[in-house]
Amino acid sequence: MKFQKVYSLEEIANLLDCEFIGDKNFQVSGMNEIHVVEPGDIVFVDHPKYYDKAINSAATIVLINKVVDCPEGKALLISDDPFRDFNKLTKHFRPFRFANVAISDSAVIGEGTLIQPNCFIGNHVTIGKNCLIHPNVTIYDHTVIGDNVMIHAGTILGADAFYYKKRPDGFDQLISGGRVVIKDNVGIGALCTIDKGVTGDTTIGEGTKLDNQVHVGHDTVIGEKCLIASQTGIAGCVIIEDEVTIWGQVGTTSGITIGAKAVIMGQTGVTKSVEGGKSYFGTPIEESREKLKQLANIKKIPEILNKLK
Repeated sequence: MKFQKVYSLEEIANLLDCEFIGDKNFQVSGMNEIHVVEPGDIVFVDHPKYYDKAINSAATIVLINKVVDCPEGKALLISDDPFRDFNKLTKHFRPFRFANVAISDSAVIGEGTLIQPNCFIGNHVTIGKNCLIHPNVTIYDHTVIGDNVMIHAGTILGADAFYYKKRPDGFDQLISGGRVVIKDNVGIGALCTIDKGVTGDTTIGEGTKLDNQVHVGHDTVIGEKCLIASQTGIAGCVIIEDEVTIWGQVGTTSGITIGAKAVIMGQTGVTKSVEGGKSYFGTPIEESREKLKQLANIKKIPEILNKLK
């Protein structure tokens, strides 16, 4: 998430009421999670296991809970609770805006787009030309939709990321300030749920088609011309490259990559990254021919045992 203007390190430190290490005039232009940070961004880290990864990332400002050596050209914000303070920044730079109308006055809707009854379109939503939005679709704030997109009834774009920190008294949610971005010529079935990014974008590429009841987690990027069948659940921060086919009831773990033109057969558990151009099946996932061969061999076990008697 980029800020509307560039702030100084001192201004951000004053906002959080925390100490800092670095030039007080050091420029801060945004905030993001570690997998999508850019120079000028703030990234947070609150566990020693990830200190080096955060400090050596593309981010130039690290919100951290310990004083450590600061590399040249970077700055530190010292916080007793970086998770809490990252939320504080999200609330400040992208606060929740209450809506009292079905279609926000700040929404931009392109020529030829049809919106059926009982839809909600939030603040600063952009919808392109010649789209068809069926009844009871909910589109949260800041969502971006391209041209010639069809969204079927009951779908929800832009709900919060499923991202929590365990506290002694329960779970503390990481507030989502990102977006959902739907490219041109995408088709989305009924009752799909696509969560917005924590600070970045959840993206559905041009020409991709989602069946009914598909869930896409936060910050996931789906490429062009993919086909995703019903009851598939895609976790957060997944990369699905172009022309991937995913059949029904597939589930994935987070942070993986599915290569271009891969085929994931129904009811597969995608437990790791897989290469493109191959077919996969099973849990844990394997190339489909190998998995089916294993299943065929298992059927032969009783016959083999009888021969050994």
